[in-house]
Amino acid sequence: MMDETHESIAAPTMPYVVVIKVGGNELDDPAFLFGLAQAVRAVLDDGHFPVIVHGGGKAVTEYQTKLGLSEQRIEGLRVTDDASMELAEMVLSGLMNKRIVRALVGQGIRAAGISGVDDGTIYVEKMWHPLGDLGRVGDVRDVDTYLLNTLIAARIVPVVSPISFGALDAESYNVNADHAATALAAKLGAIRLIFVSNVPGILVAGRVVRAVTAGQAEAWINEGIISGGMIPKVRSALEAVRGGVAQAVITNLAGVQEGGGTGVLGG
Repeated sequence: MMDETHESIAAPTMPYVVVIKVGGNELDDPAFLFGLAQAVRAVLDDGHFPVIVHGGGKAVTEYQTKLGLSEQRIEGLRVTDDASMELAEMVLSGLMNKRIVRALVGQGIRAAGISGVDDGTIYVEKMWHPLGDLGRVGDVRDVDTYLLNTLIAARIVPVVSPISFGALDAESYNVNADHAATALAAKLGAIRLIFVSNVPGILVAGRVVRAVTAGQAEAWINEGIISGGMIPKVRSALEAVRGGVAQAVITNLAGVQEGGGTGVLGG
């Protein structure tokens, strides 16, 4: 996979990385992008260094419709054929990625957009599903942090699209943005992985729960206390902690700035 001579570089001036994962639904909202820039500034002001990972599935679906490409799913997972892969790479690594970069640079924050393909940052193999062929959907196998650490050392905020590099065939693959963020956070030794939501955290009786264990979370899902779009966020956070991330947090942009939200624990 990775070249043995491709040495990693450290980022001694900014050792405390915070990975911020944002979905794609809000990336057409100027107010959200402005708020994201303010949240990034707050992380920097706290002496930490942010790495942003973003999705954009909504925009991919919209452009598929415009171009007459049919969307197919297997148990909720998007099937990515060759034509859809080209579209996903253009939308995610181009349009969505540069919207975030423009928002940050416009607020005086140095930022550069990359994808998992660039410098072989995220290595994947084809994901197999027992019910059918998902096409060019990747399963993360490794992360090479050389390019990320180069940007961090230069105090340039990386904005990462989840389009990733096929380790066996050198093709581009579509990867779930939550999985990409988890893999990057674990390999970078991030102190925190933040899943940005439109609510300040997990709410119980109208109040934000400061921390929740895996057992509590599953019980609350079964009882309907955690419901709707919060369920996949909680399960992604749990997978992140199980995958080696020091701390996973669900919160909104205000919570990123204020240190709020719900911490998800693996126990």
